[in-house]
Amino acid sequence: MAEPAYPRPQLVREHWQSLNGQWKFCFDDARQFRRPADPITWTHEITVPYPPESEASGIGDRGFHRACWYQREFECLAEGDRVLLHFGAVDYHARVWVNGHRVADHEGGHSSFHADISDYLKDQGRHVVTVLVEDDPHDLAKPRGKQDWQLEPHSIWYPRTTGIWQQVWLERVPRTYVHKVRWTPHFEGFEIGCDVFVAGDMLDGLAVEVRIRHGDKLLADDTYKVIGGEASRRIALSDPGIDDSRNELLWSPEHPTLLDVEIMLRHGDTVLDKVGSYTALRSVNVNRDRFMLNGRPYHLKLVLDQGYWPDTLLAAPDDDALRKDVELAKAMGFNGVRKHQKIEDPRYLYWADRLGLMVWEEMPSSYRFTTQAINRMVREWTEVIERDYSHPCIVVWVPFNESWGVPNLTLTQAQRSAVEALYHLTRTLDPMRPVIGNDGWEASATDLIGIHDYDGDAERLAARYASNVQDLFDRRRPGGRILTLDGYPHRGQPIMLTEFGGITYAKQPEPGVKDVWGYSTAGSDQEFGGAYRRLLEVVNETPLFSGFCYTQFSDTFQEANGLLTADRVPKLPLEQIFNATRNVKPHAKKQYGI
Repeated sequence: MAEPAYPRPQLVREHWQSLNGQWKFCFDDARQFRRPADPITWTHEITVPYPPESEASGIGDRGFHRACWYQREFECLAEGDRVLLHFGAVDYHARVWVNGHRVADHEGGHSSFHADISDYLKDQGRHVVTVLVEDDPHDLAKPRGKQDWQLEPHSIWYPRTTGIWQQVWLERVPRTYVHKVRWTPHFEGFEIGCDVFVAGDMLDGLAVEVRIRHGDKLLADDTYKVIGGEASRRIALSDPGIDDSRNELLWSPEHPTLLDVEIMLRHGDTVLDKVGSYTALRSVNVNRDRFMLNGRPYHLKLVLDQGYWPDTLLAAPDDDALRKDVELAKAMGFNGVRKHQKIEDPRYLYWADRLGLMVWEEMPSSYRFTTQAINRMVREWTEVIERDYSHPCIVVWVPFNESWGVPNLTLTQAQRSAVEALYHLTRTLDPMRPVIGNDGWEASATDLIGIHDYDGDAERLAARYASNVQDLFDRRRPGGRILTLDGYPHRGQPIMLTEFGGITYAKQPEPGVKDVWGYSTAGSDQEFGGAYRRLLEVVNETPLFSGFCYTQFSDTFQEANGLLTADRVPKLPLEQIFNATRNVKPHAKKQYGI
């Protein structure tokens, strides 16, 4: 197992300890046990952070399991400081004890949580952490994304992920410490909003010192008073005015400039806490019918990415695998990904920030419309936005996909209200990014119109979207659905083809998969490459579209419609895929690598 990378890349401290690795484990389908003191029979060892359904966990059990237990020992001394216990993601409801004391309860399978365990650590010796996870495999009223409710994966649904599936780690912090940092770029004024939140023992006279650098060049060095546990300021950078000079400081997929930050929490002359962070200066918005990046129209070339691996499922094999996925998306000519029905590990977002790949972040769906489902979604979506807000790579938020969880939008006002409410909540929590209320069809409150259309005939696709816009919204029915709900006519928003393609080419089927699935079929490299090139030529050259999202990045279990196999092997030469994605004509100068 590779050495883990620092789990929280935008708030980095020196003192931390990974708890990944071997834990004691057992299933508790009958819910026999309630607390760590019960006579739990530890039947397995599991490798955290891989879920028990995965082969990498050492268990590989994909049956139905309602509950499971984890336990391990660890060594840690508080030494007068505080100790925080962090969980990257646990699906679905987690209850945590340390040395028999209950320290945390968290509901939500895709968001992070932590507990201050300082008061529960013994003065010496080893400590014990125990986790109970409850995750009803048949509950369709919780955000679950692509996790199947049937025993075997079918159609577009995949194996379940139960329990811990992101890093577990300890962090030693001072008694008074920097709890959170939030970055907001203000491109129009060449300013960066900085919010620093302090936790622990509140003292009078606290201040934070913020230093921002671009490489070796110091851009800002300011000190702000902490009032009410926080310090909030806009930091003005020198605006060179002309684009050539501005571009040296702006973040984009072509030039992913990051600004390194050092933050010190001071009490008088004493430095209480010191953390590292990073930010970027960039803007994303819509203007008339175009998506805008840094004040200029920008054509989005996205690929839909499910974020699964054959042996580890939703969990990434390691940090190198996350970096490789970012590099492969760029090598295939894409400038962004739509993370589909998954909230990705912050380490993926780090590599997208650093290497230059835009990300659409999409909330995993529940499939029943109930008050409980909406309450769960609102709570978890709020946590997700709060955690990932500062990543420059994220350019669009997507709370709903294809009316999943709100299946009667054309008939039921309460469901329409849910989509509109989530749209406005998202815009309230983050007014700096566009939001798609419901991607695919049946749009209401939205900043972009996303259309899902898997017609594999390139000529027919070209003819459909060459028609005038009014005809498209009044008479065409991609996917058999109306594009906008009554009362929400197209208001000039950018239009994107946000799902298309899905060409099945089972070049290297996954072991154990009985029947591959897709929207159209190719039987050879030549057939697959030709079909991909023709579709991408259409979507690149259709003036109506301000961007596209091709389905999909890699084969995922029975869905053999990836540009890569499940093991991330390209089905065609990367240069060929790149040139088709970018619509480089055969007679044109070679563009690969740009």
